[in-house]
Amino acid sequence: MAYADDVNILGGSVDTVKKNAEAFVAATKEIGLEVNAHKTNYMTVSRDQNAGRIHSVRIDNSSIERLEEFKYLGTTLTNQNSIAEEIKSRLKLGNVCYYSV
Repeated sequence: MAYADDVNILGGSVDTVKKNAEAFVAATKEIGLEVNAHKTNYMTVSRDQNAGRIHSVRIDNSSIERLEEFKYLGTTLTNQNSIAEEIKSRLKLGNVCYYSV
């Protein structure tokens, strides 16, 4: 999935994501682009709390950092596939707006 200058690589497992990311890096090199490893992160989404914890992802001799949560297009995504953090965030923003008026 791509939006503006963000690219999301999806897969059913960490290995699939790693293979897809390697293919993406190879394709970008063919057209003269470079993936910045310092700005690249990955997250596995599962209700299983131990999913993806032992995996490290390395692409082009660069280690990719694993995230617990991140904000994408205004929505907070978590590795537990939980909407609770998004609800808390929206309530907090609503309260800030309400009390500022």
